[in-house]
Amino acid sequence: MSKRRLDREPITARTFLEPLGFLLPFLVGLAVFTVYPFINVFVISLKENYSFMTGSFSGWGLGNFVKIFSDPNFLNALRNTWLYVLFVVPIATVLSLLMATLLNGNIRLKGLFQTAYFMPMVTSITAVGLVWKWMFNFDYGLINYFLSRFGVQAINWLNNPRYNLAALIIYGIWSMLPFTIILLLAGLQNINPQYYTAARVDGAKPWRIFFRITLPLLSPTIGLTMIVNMISASKVFGELFPLFNGNPGSAYSLYTIVYYLYDKFYKQWQLGHAAASAVVLFLIVLLFTIIQLVIQRKWRNY
Repeated sequence: MSKRRLDREPITARTFLEPLGFLLPFLVGLAVFTVYPFINVFVISLKENYSFMTGSFSGWGLGNFVKIFSDPNFLNALRNTWLYVLFVVPIATVLSLLMATLLNGNIRLKGLFQTAYFMPMVTSITAVGLVWKWMFNFDYGLINYFLSRFGVQAINWLNNPRYNLAALIIYGIWSMLPFTIILLLAGLQNINPQYYTAARVDGAKPWRIFFRITLPLLSPTIGLTMIVNMISASKVFGELFPLFNGNPGSAYSLYTIVYYLYDKFYKQWQLGHAAASAVVLFLIVLLFTIIQLVIQRKWRNY
């Protein structure tokens, strides 16, 4: 019996460098637009009294971090960003899971509901923000109209600093739903239907099927969506412009970390403070990601 020999092409400089040639544009873009800016921001955050025009600075240290953590606006930005993430991500995840479960079933007008839920993804955030600004209007807004039907007095969502964050959270939950629904719906459709058939044969009730089959098998997708949404929510910025005319709230009380960074960089030209706030934002996002991965791993093992 003859043995078949597999002739392997010897590794040469050409065979090694040829794949790199296809990757070169991507690697160059990654280095120029991601790696270099990240390193540069970290370096600038350690330069005290840094001047962008001259490139001069007084020395190296943590002075920029000390200054921003003694700034009430930055502390307010940390608080607002934390509360925004704390409320928006879990509520949006729960609502999206409910809607994705309904869309995964056999319901009437399924295509119409899918189109309605996914429409915000193809709509400009500015246009959507203007619609929500009208809905939050104190005198003729749709939200106050519905509240009045239940005997609740009209709320000045956009002009009273007390309710600015609540308005931003409501808007953030709504804007986060389409992307989350798409991911969770894809995860639900990848679950083997034989699990549900076997459970129904054994007489399992719908709520038990959901918590014993659907939720455990969907947990990796839920974890992924929560990580992505936490990162996105931590960078809340664009939603402020249409709601509050480009300002951080009605009385400048709704600073977020990204808006603080924008204010320090583009308005005050304090690049050291802006870079330090960017590093803090990166560490917060990294912390959120690590915590979520640990929770997801324990949930999977459980």
